[in-house]
Amino acid sequence: QVQLVESGGGLVQPGGSLRLSCATSRSILTLARMGWYRQAPGKQRELVATITSRGATNFADSVKGRFVISRDNAGTTMYLQMNSLKFEDTAVYYCNAMTIAFVDYWGQGTQVTVSS
Repeated sequence: QVQLVESGGGLVQPGGSLRLSCATSRSILTLARMGWYRQAPGKQRELVATITSRGATNFADSVKGRFVISRDNAGTTMYLQMNSLKFEDTAVYYCNAMTIAFVDYWGQGTQVTVSS
């Protein structure tokens, strides 16, 4: 079992920044990877960014150059720094952890709203 708790969502103006955090009950060093997904109203959940236990990162084309994914040294907190936010970034953001057995765990989600 992996417990995930997101925080850091909120309301921000276009062009602004937010940092999301995900606290995990297991270090990413014992997992295959962790990542952030998002789901906008009426749309399917989509990948935003992932980071492996070795630190390799991957980003959706829509956020490349704007978002940064990282983790702390202990691997128990993952971050998503979101810069130059756009209206279309509005969504519920979910933290995900995948074990080496390819089992997925999800956080409860945190709302990010980009609005003027």
